Parts: sequence; C-alpha cells; structure tokens
Amino acid sequence: MGINLVNKTISTNEIACDGTMEVTLTLTASPDIVSNPTDIVLVLDRSGSMAGTPIENLKSGADKFIDIIAEATGGAAMGEIGSGSRMAIVSFSDVATQDTPLTTSVSQLKNAVSDLTAGGSTNHADAFTKAIELFDPLSANAKVIVMFTDGETTAGPDPDVVAAAARASGIIIYCIGLVGRDGVDEATLDNWATPPSASHVLIAPTDQDLEQAFETLAQNISKPGATNIVIEETVNPDFKILSVLLAEEGTVVKESDTTLKWSIPQLGVTANQSAALKFVVEHITDTTGIKKVNASVVYSDLEQNHVVFPDPVVTVDCGAVVFPEDCPKPINIAMDGCEDTVYYNMEDTVLESVGRILQLDVKLKDICPRKRVALCITLNELDEHGNEYKRGIKFITVPAHYYEHCKDVEVRCIRFILPEDLSTLENTTSLCGQRQLVARAMAHYVDYDFECCKNHITIS
Repeated sequence: MGINLVNKTISTNEIACDGTMEVTLTLTASPDIVSNPTDIVLVLDRSGSMAGTPIENLKSGADKFIDIIAEATGGAAMGEIGSGSRMAIVSFSDVATQDTPLTTSVSQLKNAVSDLTAGGSTNHADAFTKAIELFDPLSANAKVIVMFTDGETTAGPDPDVVAAAARASGIIIYCIGLVGRDGVDEATLDNWATPPSASHVLIAPTDQDLEQAFETLAQNISKPGATNIVIEETVNPDFKILSVLLAEEGTVVKESDTTLKWSIPQLGVTANQSAALKFVVEHITDTTGIKKVNASVVYSDLEQNHVVFPDPVVTVDCGAVVFPEDCPKPINIAMDGCEDTVYYNMEDTVLESVGRILQLDVKLKDICPRKRVALCITLNELDEHGNEYKRGIKFITVPAHYYEHCKDVEVRCIRFILPEDLSTLENTTSLCGQRQLVARAMAHYVDYDFECCKNHITIS
C-alpha cells in the first residue's frame, strides 16, 4: 500500500512568547495491495449533520477512493477491483446498513455511495458491528475499516468496546473526521483507530477537504511499502529546534537550528508499519500572532510515494509590546582589498561625546483595551550626598491594544543619553566610574468614558 497515511501534530495550540512545544511527524506504510490482497470496508456517516454539501463532498471523496483502489489493483479497465482485493460500503445514522457486501464491482460500490441521503442521529457502535460482520474470518486477505464521521455518538451503545474488539481481531482501523456541525471529537477517533493514532487518524477541517482526505489515504495503495525515505523538516524561522526526543525508525540529523533530516531505510515492506519522530521547538521572536510551525516538509523515497503533511498552526502570545524609538540607521563603509587606509566623511552622522546610554523597559499593568496611555519617564542622578540632578525626561503616547481583556503592555527601548560631562564624578572622562541614577515612571489613560454631569437648576 506504500505510504498510506502521514501526519504532523503539535503538543499545544497556544504558547507564550518564549514558549516551547513538541512536534510529532508520523507516517504509516503497508505492503502493496497487488501481492497482499485486502478487504476494505468504507463506513460512511450519513447522519443529519451531513445534509447539504457535506454529503455531496463525501460522495466525491468515496468515489475517488474506489477509483484509486480499482486502478491500483489493475481492475479499473474492467470496472472491477482486481488482484483478489474487495471492498464494501456500510453507512449509518440511527442504525447502520450494509449497503453492499464485499465485492469487486466498482459500479455496485459507487451506486451505493450515490444513494446515500443524510438524516438521523449517529450510532457508531452499530456501524462498527455491521462492518466487522462483513469480513470472512477464514479469508487470508488483510482486513481494513475506514471509518468516516463528522460528529459524536448520539445513539446506540459505547462504540469503544466494538472498535477495541475489531483491533484485537487484527482489523486495521483508519478514521477520517470532519469538523462538522455536531463537532467531531478527535480524542475519540484516536481511541478507535489502530495505534499509533497520529498515523491512523486524519481530520478534514471543512467538507471541501473530504475528497483530498480520502485520496490521501488511497493514492499510494499500489506501492510496495517505501524504501530510502528522506524527510527534510524546516521550521518557521520564528522558531528554533532545541532537541530531538524520539526517532522510532531510522536516523535524524539536525542540520541547523531550523532544519532536520530524517532518513529511514525501509518502512512497511513486509507488514503494516508506522514510524514517528518527536522534536522540541522554541519560539524565538517577540511578535504575537497565529503562526505556522513549519516552513516546509520535503519527502522523497525510491517508490515516489506522494506525501502531503498537514500544516499545523500555533497561537503565540507575546503580550502587547511597543517600541517607541527606532534605532539609528547605520552607515555602510566599503573597504577595497589591499587598502590599509580608508578616509570617510561622516558629516551626516552625529557623534555623541563620551558618555553612556541607559535603555529602560517599562511594563504597564492591566491596561484596558482601546485606551491610549500617556507615559512619562524622568531620570535623575544622585551624588554622594543624595542630591538629585536632572538628566532627562521622556513623554510617550502608548497606542491602544485591542485584546478582549485587560493586558500588560510592555514599552521597550526607552533610551537616555548620559554624557560624562554631566556626571557627578570628579573624573568625567572615564567610563569606569559608577553613576547612581534614579528613574521614575508616571502614566495615565488618555482616553476615558467619563462625562461630567451637567446640572440644570430650574426655579419656579
């Protein structure tokens, strides 16, 4: 079957600005279906939440799946599934129905899919039961259930027990979940599917993605496992790779702070086999937002399997940060080879006298949304007697933030220039002496909702 499922998951959906998370790459491979005949039961959710475009997109995806299997087994020209493999359709809502037996007829399978109509509740236990009943215990064919659903169980007994019995009997279970109106529970699908769940569960964010989900599961089914696998993982430059936690198969080389190369000699050549890679990444910039974790994932193998990894995103919360002053622009000076002296007129550059730069950061606590803040920083210098000397004052208008709740707002890089000729030290030409400074911060809202009452006095 070649590479029949790949996945990429992250350990959390939200991290702090300097936060870390685990990233997991998984893939599953199986021997080719031509020399290893397989019985496949497509179990399709036709509950009420599938009404409209979801059921139509489901039909397109299922038809695509059937076509790929027929072509992979060499029976497409005759309208059949060949090489000893068979397929069946089970659909379910309040109860499940065996819409076809295990058959090689493509038209029979597609007609059953075409006749599906949506309505009713969701009985997963009966769906698994009806699918299991279709398999012949005496058949040497591999046994696979592909369960598709868009919602949680709303009818019938607990399906966990039935799914566990199917796995125990050697049936491989894949789950395709649609984030539908009833709200698919990914943890439940993980529990039903053959482990590792990360390589046997696929989530379609919208019903328009269903055809791709079914195609991804079926398109490599004709290939004999995979050999000489190389996966090059490059993370978004806002992250860096800290460490590799696990490589179940093959070897991993960290080529840079943002790139890993995972090499696997072979996978799924003689039996269904999965591999996982876990590594830790850290967010390294100070920008807030929803960010893709990977810049790219490049896959290759000798069999030329087609692989598309998911593209997970994480919400990064760096708080509200303001940079009120830009750094001075640098001046570029070119030096040619073999020149030991270069003269450059820096007439456009302001040279400060000998001194120091004090850079301050201020955190404004619990600032309400949509309100600007007036911030004042004063800086004084102390002499040995505790007398204060004025050294600077900064007035800054801090822009409003638009988070839903009050947030701490960081104002960074507030710079004061302290020439040594203003120092209270006797030796004002040295940078080695200690200077004692006192900074004070004052702030208040610029925007407010208060309106002064207007008193109207009426004398009769």
